[in-house]
Amino acid sequence: MVEKDIKGRGIKDEKVINAMLKVKRHLFVEKKYLDKAYGDHPLPIGEGQTISQPYVVALMTEALCLRGNERVLEIGTGSGYQAAVLAEIVKEVYTIEIRKGLYEMAKERLKKLGYKNVYVKHGDGYFGWKEYSPFDAIMITASANHIPPPLLAQLKEGGRLVIPLGSTFFYQNLIVVTKQKNSFTVRELGSVLFVPMIGEASKR
Repeated sequence: MVEKDIKGRGIKDEKVINAMLKVKRHLFVEKKYLDKAYGDHPLPIGEGQTISQPYVVALMTEALCLRGNERVLEIGTGSGYQAAVLAEIVKEVYTIEIRKGLYEMAKERLKKLGYKNVYVKHGDGYFGWKEYSPFDAIMITASANHIPPPLLAQLKEGGRLVIPLGSTFFYQNLIVVTKQKNSFTVRELGSVLFVPMIGEASKR
């Protein structure tokens, strides 16, 4: 998987590659999908949600330009796979899941796997996790038609935010936003397809 779908498709950051090698994806999928765990495609995890394809996980992680000492906020814990990949690289991962069943499952799974630097919260990620802000980087793993203002406010100066932005029913554009002197620069990474954010994001 890593040779063909990660390195083979242009991921160069050694920290990301090593994290993708270390985190076993089959531990984050349902038993009936074990034979597909290392294919480069998303898989259902319940409640209408998916675990992202490995290449997209690596691409979004690389886009944050992580050095290793960061505090990262993830919106949309899902299976916990992306949080585990981040936890292999950075100092602290704060991750929020709006669906209680997925939150409980991911929290238990990450605890069982020994991730002491991952903090899981049940709530609406639209509002972020203010008490632990500012964050060096923020990753949103669900699509939205706008960037939630509370998340931009909780991003540290010089920090990066990655989000699938655009139509929540069709394809989105994966973008990286960098905060510089209270203004923002935007870089596009290409088309993706993510499940939509729910909660406050769906009302706007």
